[in-house]
Amino acid sequence: MSTLAGKTLFITGASRGIGLAIALRAARDGANVAIAAKSAVPNPKLPGTIHEAADTVRAAGGQALALRCDIREEDEVRAAVAATVDAFGGIDILVNNASAIWLRGTLDTPMKRFDLMQQVNARGSLLCAQACLPYLLKGPNPHILTLAPPPSLDPKWWAPHTGYTLAKMGMSFVTLGLAGEFGPQGVAVNALWPRSIIATDAINMIPGIDIARCRKPEIVADAARAVLVRQAQGFHGQFLIDEDVLREAGVADFSQYAVDPDRPLLPDLFLD
Repeated sequence: MSTLAGKTLFITGASRGIGLAIALRAARDGANVAIAAKSAVPNPKLPGTIHEAADTVRAAGGQALALRCDIREEDEVRAAVAATVDAFGGIDILVNNASAIWLRGTLDTPMKRFDLMQQVNARGSLLCAQACLPYLLKGPNPHILTLAPPPSLDPKWWAPHTGYTLAKMGMSFVTLGLAGEFGPQGVAVNALWPRSIIATDAINMIPGIDIARCRKPEIVADAARAVLVRQAQGFHGQFLIDEDVLREAGVADFSQYAVDPDRPLLPDLFLD
């Protein structure tokens, strides 16, 4: 396979950032994209809505379905999946992109914020997989791709923000479990993580991040496409890094992805 044309992707958190970039890259192939996110109305702090995202997907050459969906809510997830199947006839790819972040220590982490991260990140990824798998298992080349880091028990990643690390590694361990369970059944269950911090609107809200030293979301989108066009059978349980995926695909010049090619890049969390 070399294209996502005609494939149906269910992407969580696709109203902005990396999720939207993946949606637009798939749209350029002629894919069908279900944009599942909470942002149905404009937010002054975080630009982008599911409806605006759907318009840009259509303009890029794909078909789009805007779905107001909080992945913490089981009924909303199952309804969104059902709407996607009704609109496009099935689901070929699930992209677990939605994630909540709070980079503070234990004493500065309200339990409400802790609960949000666990519900969105690990639980949400498992719930979306559970809802999509009956359709993925019927597809000719099914993929689940989760935006999660390689699993690590190194205390240096846990001490500064235990709540977030637990939530993010939760997505990684969900990936491991699903890969072991459904990989032998022909579903490619893998994770993808950026080598460098990605310039998104959410990152803009975190103090101290120099956006000029980040990469654009398009690097993750291009890497995701390179993963999702691969043969699913026998391809599971991998924790992939965007830069490595693209190098393997023949990309040698990464300057196109830099916000400022003259500035040194900021490495992302959880990578040595």
